[in-house]
Amino acid sequence: MLDWLSENQTLLTWLSVISLVTFVASLLALPWLVSLIPTDYFNHQHRHPGPFKKHHPVIRVLLLVGKNLLGLVLLCGGILMIFLPGQGLLTIIMGMLLMDYPGKYNLERRIVGHPTVLKSLNWLRNKRDQPPIEI
Repeated sequence: MLDWLSENQTLLTWLSVISLVTFVASLLALPWLVSLIPTDYFNHQHRHPGPFKKHHPVIRVLLLVGKNLLGLVLLCGGILMIFLPGQGLLTIIMGMLLMDYPGKYNLERRIVGHPTVLKSLNWLRNKRDQPPIEI
């Protein structure tokens, strides 16, 4: 076991650094991201087109690819943080919320419909002087 640790010291160091950076970034980004959710976002049966639809098609594709790549990085970082120090579940959820996939809106509505989650989101929104999310 000690041989493996000494041979992979650089890998373990990088994993620790990535875990720490993702942890700090998730703590800083979460209140800001929650404050960007429109208050009536979850009041509809179907998701309305996002702001990316108004941009030039090339810009829209680049923004969507960037958003999905960031979501994938957060998802992978969150999975790593389950085994390393950090807020793994929170980071996984943030990654899933950024990515686009079938059934995402219904999953979001179901998660936010849970009273504890809604109370936590509205607490974060209140910290940034935003009105509460309506369900």
